[in-house]
Amino acid sequence: MQTGNGSEILGPVNSGGQEEGVVKQREWGAIRTLRERGMSKKAIARELEVDIKTVRKWLKEEWKEQRRKRGQGLDKWREFLQRRAPEVGFNAAVLLREARGQGYEGCYQSLVKYIRPWREEWSKQIEATMRYETGPAEQSQVDWGSIGMWIGEQKVRAHLFTMVLGHSRRIFAKGYLNERMDSLLDGHQSAFEHLGRRTRTILYDNPRTIVLRKDEAKGEVEWNTTFKDRMDFYGVEIRLCRYYRAQTKGKVESGVKYVKRNALAGRRFGSVEDLNQWLTEWCVTVADQRIHGTTHERPAERFGRAEAEAMISVEGRKPGERERVQSRIVPRDCQVVVETNRYPVPVEWAGRRVDVRLMMKQIVIGCEGAQPLSYERIEGKHLVAKWNGEARSWKREQRQSVEGPPRFDPVYRDQVGLVEVRGLEAYEAIAQEVTL
Repeated sequence: MQTGNGSEILGPVNSGGQEEGVVKQREWGAIRTLRERGMSKKAIARELEVDIKTVRKWLKEEWKEQRRKRGQGLDKWREFLQRRAPEVGFNAAVLLREARGQGYEGCYQSLVKYIRPWREEWSKQIEATMRYETGPAEQSQVDWGSIGMWIGEQKVRAHLFTMVLGHSRRIFAKGYLNERMDSLLDGHQSAFEHLGRRTRTILYDNPRTIVLRKDEAKGEVEWNTTFKDRMDFYGVEIRLCRYYRAQTKGKVESGVKYVKRNALAGRRFGSVEDLNQWLTEWCVTVADQRIHGTTHERPAERFGRAEAEAMISVEGRKPGERERVQSRIVPRDCQVVVETNRYPVPVEWAGRRVDVRLMMKQIVIGCEGAQPLSYERIEGKHLVAKWNGEARSWKREQRQSVEGPPRFDPVYRDQVGLVEVRGLEAYEAIAQEVTL
């Protein structure tokens, strides 16, 4: 930096972090240099933008190494934390859990302070919203979240069905490869089985799988009948957010973020089944056991104390498996197209009509007079199922070959005219008449 007389000296640097000792030494040197040039203490403080007390201190004392030791206990894991932090979104809770697995015995607050300089750019302003609390068993909230993640050797978009109990904040999450109706209904059934009970109402956003049309001014709602029938089966009262007011279901919005940033940050799974096994374990051992920032209780304890008995049982018969039936004509390649994917059938079915039953995890193709075929429902698009039956023999069509040029081409006939075909006897008769 430059002083008032144009001379350059080493300017001050903000203190903090690993270089704090070096920073203090530079500050001490700058104060001494300006003092030797005749500047007053107040002028030095203004020039270096430091407190007047700091100027007085360093004019009285000689420089000694005074490097602070804050965070030294985490230096052993510094390399791991620097590599791992970006993968988990600088989530201190995840980093603490994994560092403890490597032997770290320090506290959460120390780790937060240690990584604070790394995550400053991640800080964001939070829009203020009035909090709305519900009584025990009164309401739960459901929403979808999605995250790009590795399943085996392939990176896919995983869709997270998430349910949060409004009072206790217990959470349930399950992963799917889509947000279709089958996944939505299966998510509810799995959540009710996990929690053992249900709330009186459930709050949702406004996706097409739930509501087809809504007029808020008139209070009219056209439900997706498949979803409404299933919720009527359970006896659940459906509540919808107002358009463009998704923050009214802020509990599940926060829950989805918590699942993505804590349970799945930096994780990789061998299959969707492995993903869901981990999510169930995480819900029980981590999410339900944490001290919630709003209730200041563990969700599992708050659920057992105030909500479990008030909730409504869902025991008894389960809803039947949802299925759709479609009709198809088997094409010549004997591969029936269902949801852009192809399922092979016997060659004898070519040209015949078949019924296709679409269930949650299964495709059943039936043809009159034949044994139906069952396939595992393919997740993805433009894929072909593997044929597991007996080897299929393809009959080559025997076509009658046509010899000679085409005789009935209308264009050719128009160009040259018709030629009458006569037998040889006619020409012999004409020859005899000429000779006579």
